[in-house]
Amino acid sequence: MAATDHFSDQDRTQIKNAIVDAELLTSGEIRLYIEDECKGEVLDRAAFVFAELEMHKTAERNGVLIYLATDYKKFAIIGDVGIHMKVGDDFWKSIKEKMVANFKAGEITKGLSVAIKESGIVLSKYFPRKVDDKNELSDEIVFGK
Repeated sequence: MAATDHFSDQDRTQIKNAIVDAELLTSGEIRLYIEDECKGEVLDRAAFVFAELEMHKTAERNGVLIYLATDYKKFAIIGDVGIHMKVGDDFWKSIKEKMVANFKAGEITKGLSVAIKESGIVLSKYFPRKVDDKNELSDEIVFGK
């Protein structure tokens, strides 16, 4: 089953709206990348995708990537150096635990939406939205091959 087949139009809209809503709180950028396979180490793959999407090029280095490989049941959530220096490993572990709980319950869209919302809340503490804030990266879900 292709990664795109796991998400209905309603799911995609819910996830995109979660990204838009989260980014209304912060100057940070949140992206979601979904693909079928991840044959290697998930964090290595997520870091590669982070670079490919040029997420490190945000003004404040405050991008967050949520990565999901549907067929391999692997996922990662990583943040650029600007946000990671503020929140540390415990924040990412907390989000990951919430995602796992939702995924185990069969609620993939909810798990992703929760991670997006939590990321937005924490980003807002350290990188509040500015009056002249620009959306530096697309809010669309990126589906890999």
